[in-house]
Amino acid sequence: MFMLRNVTKYLFGDGSKESVIEIPQGQLYLVRPLSPKGYSELIFKDAAATVRRTGQEFQYQLVIQRAYEEGEEELLAEEDGEDGISESLGAEKDEKTFLLDQGLHFRSEIREGGEKVLAWRDLSGDPGDLFEFVCDSSVPAGEVGTFELVAMKCQYERKYRKSNENATEKELHEFSFTEQPIPNASPITSPTIKASSRSPLGDTKALTETSSGPSRRAKPSRSSSKALVALEREDVPTRAPAAVEHPEAREILTEEKAELHLFDVQSGSFILQDPEVTAIVSETGTWQYWLQISSKHRDWLGQAVIADINPVFNFEYLSFIFNHYTEENAFSWLLRFRNQDVEERFQEGLMRALWEQLNEIKWTKAKDDDRQYVLDAFQDLTLEDADNENQEEDVEEVEEVDDNGQRSEHYDSDESEDDVVTRDDDGNVNSQLAVGYKHDRSFVVRGSKIGVFKHTPNNNLEFSTNISKVEMPNGKLFSPKKVMLHAEDQNMILQNENNPNSVYRMDLEYGKVVDEWKVHDDIQVNTFAPESKFAQMTGEQTFLGLSRNALYRIDPRLAGNKLVDSELKQYVSKNDFSAAATTEQGYIAVASNKGDIRMFDRLGINAKTHIPALGEPIIGLDVSADGRWILATCRTYLLLIDALQKEGSKYEGKLGFERSFGKDSKPQPRRLGLQPSHVAQFQHETKAPLAFTPARFNTGVDDKETSIITATGPFIITWNMKKVLAGRKDPYTIKRYAEEVMADNFKYGSDKNVIVALPNEVNMVAKQSFKKPTRESIATPVRVGGEVYGRRSYGRGGGERPSSRLAREEVVNSPY
Repeated sequence: MFMLRNVTKYLFGDGSKESVIEIPQGQLYLVRPLSPKGYSELIFKDAAATVRRTGQEFQYQLVIQRAYEEGEEELLAEEDGEDGISESLGAEKDEKTFLLDQGLHFRSEIREGGEKVLAWRDLSGDPGDLFEFVCDSSVPAGEVGTFELVAMKCQYERKYRKSNENATEKELHEFSFTEQPIPNASPITSPTIKASSRSPLGDTKALTETSSGPSRRAKPSRSSSKALVALEREDVPTRAPAAVEHPEAREILTEEKAELHLFDVQSGSFILQDPEVTAIVSETGTWQYWLQISSKHRDWLGQAVIADINPVFNFEYLSFIFNHYTEENAFSWLLRFRNQDVEERFQEGLMRALWEQLNEIKWTKAKDDDRQYVLDAFQDLTLEDADNENQEEDVEEVEEVDDNGQRSEHYDSDESEDDVVTRDDDGNVNSQLAVGYKHDRSFVVRGSKIGVFKHTPNNNLEFSTNISKVEMPNGKLFSPKKVMLHAEDQNMILQNENNPNSVYRMDLEYGKVVDEWKVHDDIQVNTFAPESKFAQMTGEQTFLGLSRNALYRIDPRLAGNKLVDSELKQYVSKNDFSAAATTEQGYIAVASNKGDIRMFDRLGINAKTHIPALGEPIIGLDVSADGRWILATCRTYLLLIDALQKEGSKYEGKLGFERSFGKDSKPQPRRLGLQPSHVAQFQHETKAPLAFTPARFNTGVDDKETSIITATGPFIITWNMKKVLAGRKDPYTIKRYAEEVMADNFKYGSDKNVIVALPNEVNMVAKQSFKKPTRESIATPVRVGGEVYGRRSYGRGGGERPSSRLAREEVVNSPY
């Protein structure tokens, strides 16, 4: 065993190597013993199995990569080109990746005929389905055993989030699975052989065998067999955490009976914990509220009522799902009520508590229609006017990617080929992204620098140049708080946090700030927006400005202060405006940190429509070009609002920007949130709560809005509008990175390509590489670059590989 420890210590020791261990040759099968789909399917006729590091500490992947015979890859590529298949799907065809987690039940077997097999569960398949990697006869048995031992150590690190260096044999046995013999991948052609289950910890001889001759069957000792039998078990389900002591209640807002279920991460389903509990929502302090769930025998949980509980009510299933946080983890709970009346009473009590906590106003003081608006927003409902004619998902047109990839370079023009870095010495990271409309450029803010990236015709990014000093006309450096492209993408408007009464104009041709525009002596610029949706494509000089309580037009052509006095709308009360967006016609939507939205048809007058607050501050706002849809971003959810007045209303067919909604015809909101079970898995992986970046529609002058993009932590999420409007339960897909996503947006004129700014990298990725949220896609980070090979490096932007292993010519090393 000492020898084995030395071998695996050597394998893990070199952290610079992405591959920990590899079996160079074998075949990959998908075996379905219990499925009517067919018993066995050969996935890769010739492949290699590798354990790789990911970009995240303590996380490893099992990767099966297809090998081609000479000329075969080129032939298949030609066939794919004829069929219109994008190269962005090439990684899916050529490589299978699996997060090394104990849920895989990864194990190995050496059969009587000498056949050596690795097997693991297909977590996205039917019960009993598993993948089998049948090793080539030239692979020594010792290599197979060492491979399994390495996999066990990887699972140990993932579970306990610490190095395996000091893991004991007993601790590693937890990841040894011998519950079932591995079925033969090809039962018709293979002889029926009784398999022998074995552990790499229980058979030193098999592990240390290095002979390249015929392998012998590995027979575990009697003592090790007994130990393995004792370790046979099913996955341990998610256990409820201990309940915390609940504060004393001042007032009971609601008290109802229900069933209590807990989401189990292993099985991906809610498991009944108690057939009858009492759920109580109470006021415990000034604007403080508490949810307590107890039965006759125990307290199950207590939770402060805050936005992070992510509440979802589903009246079809009489259920309420929410998240519960501890210091270490997040849990997803479900209450199931006896009937709709009970759920409605509980919903009103809980939403009253949440609304009062966020707004610090009593629920009874809100208008009746505003209260109903809040209740509707947190129901799992289908929008009216959904397009039901074709609810089948469209097959998206694939854009071919055959460029040499993204070229990224050091900022300095005198860079040598051996001088590539990914981080600045000053500690700055990428913070903002501006996507060009008029010209195919993207701009990334990094401290007091701005990087310029060219969009290639084949949907990749190419580093173009670096604006190394963002400084005021007096020569003082500053880091822009907000940027906006302007005047046919020839200028950029910049905001300096230390000078809130002015904005700056950068001439992008010269790469320097050329003007400081003083807006007003007393009115600050909190944020700004274009005159209309596509104003940056024109020579339009004016744009909109917002202070905390005023909305106005800025005209740089004016002498002196640039605020247009005749188009100023100032409020006496502090509305705390936070974001604005405009339509193609120039209609204006303005949101606030209070959570409400105002809709104007022009500046200088009262809003035509006021949409009440749900409570959370709105941190981002977007509007569809035609003004039909308003998209607001809060920290834990998005809000999609239909601004079109419905049939039968007084102003049928008009937008809320043009005419006020009637008292009984307020627009019904659609709250776009992640499923609580996915939130629980996000939190389990990242140990951080949700915090969405400002969400955007895809956009283009002649393009219809079909998708929504946002990010939280290392996850990018995209919603499909057709699925959202049809009330589908799977409207979003995700992509996980190893680092936090700082900014993201669609490429102009497309919903198929997304530009992503990570702390030190910038990429354009194909939306097709996004995946449905599953346990594996949530847990497995993708790394797009970061490996330094001592020279300039190149990366495929559009068809990014879904694993952390990249070929030399596919690595992105941008100082962004």
